[in-house]
Amino acid sequence: MSPDGIVTSSHPLKLFDAAKKQDKFLYACAPMLAFRQTVHKYGVDLCWTPMILAKEFNRNSFARDSDFTISTQGPPQPPTILQFGANVPVELARASSLVAPYVAGVDLNCGCPQSWACAETLGAALMNRRELVRDMVVETRGRLAADGWAVGMEKDLDDPRGRSVSVKIRVHDDLRRTMDFLDTVIGHPQNRLVDWITIHPRTRNTPSTVPIRTEALDILTSKYASTLPILLSGDVFTLSSLPIKAVPDENIRDEDPRPSNTRLSGFMSARGLLTNPAMFAGYTACPWEALETFMCNVARCPLPFKLVVHHVSEMCGPGMGSDKSALLPKKERVKLSDLNNMIELIDFLDEKFEQQTGNKSGLRRNL
Repeated sequence: MSPDGIVTSSHPLKLFDAAKKQDKFLYACAPMLAFRQTVHKYGVDLCWTPMILAKEFNRNSFARDSDFTISTQGPPQPPTILQFGANVPVELARASSLVAPYVAGVDLNCGCPQSWACAETLGAALMNRRELVRDMVVETRGRLAADGWAVGMEKDLDDPRGRSVSVKIRVHDDLRRTMDFLDTVIGHPQNRLVDWITIHPRTRNTPSTVPIRTEALDILTSKYASTLPILLSGDVFTLSSLPIKAVPDENIRDEDPRPSNTRLSGFMSARGLLTNPAMFAGYTACPWEALETFMCNVARCPLPFKLVVHHVSEMCGPGMGSDKSALLPKKERVKLSDLNNMIELIDFLDEKFEQQTGNKSGLRRNL
């Protein structure tokens, strides 16, 4: 954090550019602060917050304090994108102005399929309101520019006041509607309105148990990847079985997917990282050290106890990939719900760590 209270961070597009030059994917996730710090240690380049309602964020200081937290000590604040739910241009612009000193950019969520969000014309419901989404993006970028933030995209990569504006979407059953949406929201390729897009290739009504529509992703990336960076969200559970394939090259066989042969800039993971925060570091299952890192971060940036237990339970169970090994068997994970406070949780984890590894030096040594 700089002396004037502004969080210093690389412009998100600079992270995309650096990854592109190395022909590596950018890795992104969307969790809470202590978890953001944890996954950042294990290879995540860019973190999203959960969706925060712009209207409430503007009107209620309690909502601002409870919904959004940043790090002022301990592990550095990872480059963070605040994800807003909004349906009024001035509301999104004002909320973005309030949060701009503390984040690397803002993102409009047009992908949340939950019924309550869609009923309020938020999340995936916005996929049917392309002009409104465009107006919110334009209003927000204009407000940030008026406040003195550098929102010139690539030309502001090295500006410490550089901030991004992006959009996360789902797809329609009729992919032509998705392309109409993107044409409107992205604008002219030479003067685009958003820094990048994140695509979740499922429709609003497609359950997460149904695989993503890879054919839709292929069509959209072939059309838009030359215009702006694209992240894939959905079914990213392990680096060894990414839900994409390299573009065939007759001169190269068995080539691993890379940005240069997939048209993708990177991946966003939620469920995969919740079970294995070290996934992007190449771990096929959650290691004890990642759980320890999370608990140490929680000690510095406290979360509600029930939320901590939820995170620990996810990490201690089998992952979403082919490696189904777990830190704790199911009967031991059930016992987590009977714990009443952080002291009991730490004692429980220390005991299990010692039983499995024979190492008596548990979590407490770093807390």
